[in-house]
Amino acid sequence: MSEQQNTFAALQLTEPTLRALQVMGFDTPTPIQKKTIPLVMEGRDVIAKAPTGTGKTCAFGIPLIECLNPDMKDLQALVLCPTRELCEQITADLQALIRFNPAIRIAAVYGGQPMQKQVNALKKHPHIVVATPGRLLDHMGRGNVWIGNLYTAVLDEADEMLKMGFIKDVRRILNATPDDTQVVMFSATISREVMDVAWEYQHDAVEIQVAAEGDSRPHIQQYLIRSEGSQRLDDMLDIIAQKDFHRVMVFANMKCTVKQLTERLQKRHGSVDCLHGDMPQSLRNKVMAKFRANKLEILVATDVAARGIDVEDVEAVFNYDIPEENEYYLHRIGRTGRAKRHGAAYTFMADADRFRIRDILKYTRSEAIPMTFDENRQLIPFTPENEAE
Repeated sequence: MSEQQNTFAALQLTEPTLRALQVMGFDTPTPIQKKTIPLVMEGRDVIAKAPTGTGKTCAFGIPLIECLNPDMKDLQALVLCPTRELCEQITADLQALIRFNPAIRIAAVYGGQPMQKQVNALKKHPHIVVATPGRLLDHMGRGNVWIGNLYTAVLDEADEMLKMGFIKDVRRILNATPDDTQVVMFSATISREVMDVAWEYQHDAVEIQVAAEGDSRPHIQQYLIRSEGSQRLDDMLDIIAQKDFHRVMVFANMKCTVKQLTERLQKRHGSVDCLHGDMPQSLRNKVMAKFRANKLEILVATDVAARGIDVEDVEAVFNYDIPEENEYYLHRIGRTGRAKRHGAAYTFMADADRFRIRDILKYTRSEAIPMTFDENRQLIPFTPENEAE
C-alpha cells in the first residue's frame, strides 16, 4: 500500500475533518479506523472487538460527523457509554473533530451534573448526543430529547455497559429508535449480553476484530514483583522514587483497600487522592480534574471508578491487587503508554498467585519481566541466583 493510500485523506473525508485531524496530530488511521470508518459511512451495522488504545472514538466519531446533516434540527446520532468519565472524554474528542465544523452541535448528558444545564444544551438541538443510559432515559421521560428520527446509535464499551446492569436501559433506548437505525457496537470482549443485543437490534452486521499492534499497540513494559501485604507499599514507593515517576495510577480490587492505601500514601507521599464507588460524583469530578491538571502525582482507584479515564501522560500503572477478571488487566495497564508514549506496568504478586498471573498473561497475550530488589533496594531483573541470595 502506498503512503498516500495509508492516510485519512484516502478515506475521502471532508476538508474540515482532515484539518481537525491534522491539528490533533493524526495523519495515519489505526487498523480499527481503516476497517470501521468506510463501513459506518456506508450505513452498515458494525460490531467491533478492539482493545483499549486503538483509536475507537475516531473510528465511530469521524463517520458520525461526516454523514450528518447540519441543517436538520432533529437528533441524528447517539453515543451510549457506561460512565460519566468516558462520556466526558468522548465528547471532548468529538468536539476536537468538529473544530472546523462550527455548524455541528454536540451535547453530553450524564448523572452527577445539574439537569438544567443539560436541558439548556438539548434545547439547542444538538446533532450528536453522548450519554450514559440512565440520564438519557431521564431526559427522554421528561420530553427533553427525542430519538425518533435517529440515524445512528453507537454503544461504546458495550461489554462493560451491559455488565454494569444497563442492559434493560439500553434496550428501552434502542426500542425508541426507528427500526432502520444504524447500530454500531464497540467492545473489548464479545460477551453473551453483547451478542444478545447485536442479534436483536443489528441487521446484517459486519464483525470486526482488531488486535493492538504496530503503531496502534501501546508501548507498555510490564513487570512482575513478588511482594505482598504491607511490603507492597514500601516497594511501590521505592520504584516511584527510583524511576522519578510523577504521574501514576494504582489499582486495587476493593473500595476499602483503595481508601486505606490512599490514607497511607498521603502520609508518606502527599500528592495522592483516590476514586471509588462510595464517593459522590462531584468529588470524583474534582479528583479527576486535579489529576488531569497535574496537581496529583498518584491516583488510587477501583476498576469501575477508573472506567473511561483517558489521561495521555500517565507514566506508570501499579496493580496493587491482581485484577479479579482478565480483561481488567488490559483496562488497567492501558491507562499508560497512550498517544505513542512509553509506559510501565508493575504487578505485585505472592507465590500463590503464579498460576493466576500465568492465566492473565496468556489471555492478554502479554509478557512480563520478573523483577526483585537487590541489597541496596534497587530494582533489578529476577534470576534464580537473586532468589538464592
